[in-house]
Amino acid sequence: MMGSALAQYQGIKAFSETDQTEDLTAIDVPILVVQGDDDQVVPYSAAALKQIGLLRNGTLKIYEGYPHGMLTTHADLINPDLLAFVKA
Repeated sequence: MMGSALAQYQGIKAFSETDQTEDLTAIDVPILVVQGDDDQVVPYSAAALKQIGLLRNGTLKIYEGYPHGMLTTHADLINPDLLAFVKA
């Protein structure tokens, strides 16, 4: 079991330490960036606000009081926004 935990930690560590700036600036299609402002895992100021500044055609939606797992815990409220973005 410790092997699985270690592998997961190493994967998260590698992802969090990878500079994705070049990838984000290369995207030229509309992108919706969503995040909760109560995300205790990845603070929105360290993620969503930086991402939206790098995207050429990005739309930012911050959900007040929503946690890191908001796509699961608040799917009924977020899914209509995702659908509206895709249809636009």
